Amino acid sequence: MLTDERYGLILERVKQQDIVKIQELVEVTGSSESTIRRDLTELEKKKYIKRVHGGAKLLKGKLQELSVSEKTSKSLQEKQRIAQYASSQVEEGDCIFIDAGTTTQHMIPFLPEKEIVVVTNGLMHVKALLERGFKTYLIGGFVKPKTNAMIGRGALESMRDYRFDKAFMGTNGVHSEFGYTTPDPEEAQVKELAISLSRETFVLADDSKVGEIAFAKFGDIKEAALITNELEAETASRYTKQTRVKVVTI
Repeated sequence: MLTDERYGLILERVKQQDIVKIQELVEVTGSSESTIRRDLTELEKKKYIKRVHGGAKLLKGKLQELSVSEKTSKSLQEKQRIAQYASSQVEEGDCIFIDAGTTTQHMIPFLPEKEIVVVTNGLMHVKALLERGFKTYLIGGFVKPKTNAMIGRGALESMRDYRFDKAFMGTNGVHSEFGYTTPDPEEAQVKELAISLSRETFVLADDSKVGEIAFAKFGDIKEAALITNELEAETASRYTKQTRVKVVTI
C-alpha cells in the first residue's frame, strides 16, 4: 500500500473513532507496526493527529473548551497523581500562584501543612484553600463563567504587584513547537503574566493535553517544568530535550 493511501486510511479511522490503536491500523493497512509508528509520527508533524499511548487521537478544535463540571470527571486519577507530585514541590515560606483549573484544584488537599501564601485566579479554589487554613489572595477581574477563572484587565492589574516563588499552571495544549496554549486569549494573558512573575513554573497536564494546540499561546515549552503522566517513549524524549519533564506513574 502506498504511503498516501495509508495516511488516508489512518485519518479516516481517527475521524470516525476519535482514538485508534496501532494494532488496529496494522490490521487495516496490512503494514508493519514500525511502518505505522513512522506514519503516525509524520501525521503528527503535519498536525493532522496527535500521538497517544498505543495509538493516535484526533486533534481538538483550537477554540474547544470544556466547562469545569465537564472537566471534573475526566482523567481523574491522572490529575490527582500529577497534582500530588506538584504539591510536593511547595516548601516552607513559599509564595505560590495556583492557576484556575481542575488539575490544579487537586493540589489543594495535598499541599503540605507549612507556612505558605497562595495567590489564585481560580474562584473554585478559594473555599478549599481557606478550609486548609492557608493565607489566600484572590486576584480581581471578570469571572469567566465556563471555568470560574478571574480574567481581564482587572485580573492583570491586581497581579502586577505580586512576586511568586512558584507558579502552578493548567493548560489545554502542550506542544513541543507551539508551547503551552489555551482557547481564551484573555485567560492566556493572565497565565503569561503569572509565569513572568514567578521564579519557577510548573505546568500540570495529563497526557490528553500533550500534542494538542489551542488558540492562544501563553508560554514556550522551555519556560516551565512539565508534570504529566505516562507518555510514549518517543514523545517523552522530544519534550525532555526542551524542558524538565516529570512523568508521574499512575
